[in-house]
Amino acid sequence: MSVRFPPLNALRAFEVAARHLSFKLAAEELSVTPTAISHQIRGLEEDLGVLLFRRLTRALELTPEGEAMLPKLREAMAAITASVEAVRALRPVSRLSVVAPPSFASRWLVPRLHRFSRLQPDVELHLASATKAIDASDAGGLGVEPPQRGDGAQLWIRFGSGRYPGYRTDWLFEPEYTAVCCPALLRAKIPLRQPADLQRHNLIYDDTVPDSRERPTWVQWLEAAGVPVVRPEAGLHFSDSGLAIAAALDGLGVALLSKPLVAAEVAAGRLVVPFDICVRRRFAYYVVTPEATAESPTVAAFRAWLLDEVRDANVGSDPA
Repeated sequence: MSVRFPPLNALRAFEVAARHLSFKLAAEELSVTPTAISHQIRGLEEDLGVLLFRRLTRALELTPEGEAMLPKLREAMAAITASVEAVRALRPVSRLSVVAPPSFASRWLVPRLHRFSRLQPDVELHLASATKAIDASDAGGLGVEPPQRGDGAQLWIRFGSGRYPGYRTDWLFEPEYTAVCCPALLRAKIPLRQPADLQRHNLIYDDTVPDSRERPTWVQWLEAAGVPVVRPEAGLHFSDSGLAIAAALDGLGVALLSKPLVAAEVAAGRLVVPFDICVRRRFAYYVVTPEATAESPTVAAFRAWLLDEVRDANVGSDPA
């Protein structure tokens, strides 16, 4: 014998409203309006032919009929939720292993990953940061063995020359480097109104790139600014971009840093760019994947998403 079942949305609205004894809180939990909750409850009451709530001036109370229905309904909702989650757990999950330079991973990639997760909810992403994702010399090369069978999809974000035989290589962007400092430094006793004033400030060097020939240098920047170089290597040297950024944020001096990696700090006002002068080096960021797995759906999806993010962010310069 078939029984006419009330709408599931109305039953769910009743269960949540009964738990909170509030249409407003139920609406917040279900991401609808209190009016929608009230209409669903009213429709359920009309369907059942009984009142489920006493609507008091500033409160709700369950009627005896509402109290009688709530326990079994709560069990039923829990069973439905468990069934749905059990089915979702059976969905195939694709594992994607990504290796990237540390500062790129933490300051550029991670803040954007929520968009990839929204587009590809079934991808199990494993992100590792490693300095070995930065070319050690002009010779290029990944310096690692290709992924072995059974390792799952693997993708590198590489900072270097772009010459990686045996790997598919997609150019992402070539960063520009500019001088940045904390806002307090602009108000310090030692002026910082023109590039020549930098000779009286601590200079912060980012030595992340192992090959000294490919690092952005203050000598290069000062020459571009038309300032004679008095102390070419004097200042604070850090082997990690994150440390150089932290030093600039703490007011230890003026740092020469990649614009894309400090864009968030500049936008938030934690760092400022005192002079509109930029320099470039030959190294750029690349998406690097073994030819054998470059077109696998998971790798291809992540690579396409990265390229879209770069276009949307409008960072760096076009490849020569």
